[in-house]
Amino acid sequence: MTEDILLYALVGFVAQLVDGAIGMAFGVISTSVLLALGVPPAVASAGVHAAEVVTTAISGISHWMHGNVDKRLFLRLAVAGVIGGVTGAYILTQIPGKIAQPAVAIYLCAMAALIVYKAFVRRPAVPVTRGVVPLGMAGGFLDAVGGGGWGPIVVSNLVARGNSPRYTIGSVNLAEFFVTLAISIAFFFTIAPTYFVAAAGLILGGALAAPLAGWMTKRLPPRLLMLLVGLVVLSLGTLGIVRLAVS
Repeated sequence: MTEDILLYALVGFVAQLVDGAIGMAFGVISTSVLLALGVPPAVASAGVHAAEVVTTAISGISHWMHGNVDKRLFLRLAVAGVIGGVTGAYILTQIPGKIAQPAVAIYLCAMAALIVYKAFVRRPAVPVTRGVVPLGMAGGFLDAVGGGGWGPIVVSNLVARGNSPRYTIGSVNLAEFFVTLAISIAFFFTIAPTYFVAAAGLILGGALAAPLAGWMTKRLPPRLLMLLVGLVVLSLGTLGIVRLAVS
């Protein structure tokens, strides 16, 4: 059991370091490892979200302290994400969660291409005010169903539409805490809590990396942030397409 916890802790540290800096990938990386180890999808998603309650709290506070949060954007995303996340958690326990994977993979690749393009075109950041609530609901829903996806869906969309990478990442990270908490509560009441070992390891590693999140986002140049977001989103979308091709 000790070796398992240390393995999960290493996964949690790496995943949170990436997630905290660019606003995505903790859930996707962690869930991918758990699924590769033979953990059932619902249990893997529940374990990852239980861990994210702690890691997103620390990361969100870090972003808040470094001034990376747009309060209005955060509030709208948090409320919408909670609604979508609870709905997704319930559906995942009733039906297989692979129905939306092809569309999500293609969407992420398209968003990645747009983000990388905009990183090389110098235009001032334009705050996004339209479509935030539907985006938050979709991000929360897909996050619960896929064990990850809040960051890739929400961050990629907002950055691609011209929102400031810094304030997007900070606001999405802080909102993710409330989304994750709601999803974890929903899972607790719908499946048996058999995911504590995985969650404990992910929490340990993620908690060590989370305090670095706000500092890294504040210090990295906007263009570099956009490139990093675009490359990670492209990698996640490509990985999703490859999985579908070989499954």
